[in-house]
Amino acid sequence: MEKMLAAYLAELKKIALLSPEEERSLWAAEAAGDETAHGRLMTAYQPLVFKIAASFHLREDVTMELIQEGMVGLLEAADSYDYTRGVAFSLFAMHRIRGSMCDFLGREHANEWMSLDRENEAGGTLADLLASPQPVPEEIAERKAVSDRVCGAVDRLPVKEKAVLQGLFLDNRSPADLADAIHVSTNHVYRLEKKGVQRVRGMLSRFMSDFRKG
Repeated sequence: MEKMLAAYLAELKKIALLSPEEERSLWAAEAAGDETAHGRLMTAYQPLVFKIAASFHLREDVTMELIQEGMVGLLEAADSYDYTRGVAFSLFAMHRIRGSMCDFLGREHANEWMSLDRENEAGGTLADLLASPQPVPEEIAERKAVSDRVCGAVDRLPVKEKAVLQGLFLDNRSPADLADAIHVSTNHVYRLEKKGVQRVRGMLSRFMSDFRKG
């Protein structure tokens, strides 16, 4: 399985990045029913799926499963994407991709999903192996808007839910460590995480709906 992941990564490195003008032209063709344009776009965004899957830092076999789930999310995002609204597809799609992966992990590998920022034994991450394309100013602004809203939502959580989300997703702390710090069981940490994520999603639902509409 490790060889399979390495081979997949080698193929991803061969994928050329699209210029903004080329991508917009392909989206216009895709909207008109051009299957070739659709295929080129989905190929171009395979590295994004890999980077999101790799950010979970799970075993190679689970990562390959996440990639498959993420490709489903990518295709679903493409089906509902409207390029004329001016929102970068990478930002639009990553929520659907990550959501597909999280749903899969919740069903199949809940105990292994511990941290989004864990490093591998070499001191780096799998995501570091792919060159990150330089985001355009509009995408940077969009990311900051989403990030600011997420941070604001987390700040409004009850104390223990806030501590759990910040610990897991920002401070790279383990559930066991957090359980000791806030004097609860590890299972309760998972329940607090679930409640916190649900609250954040609820607080952001209107914002994300308006954001996607552009």
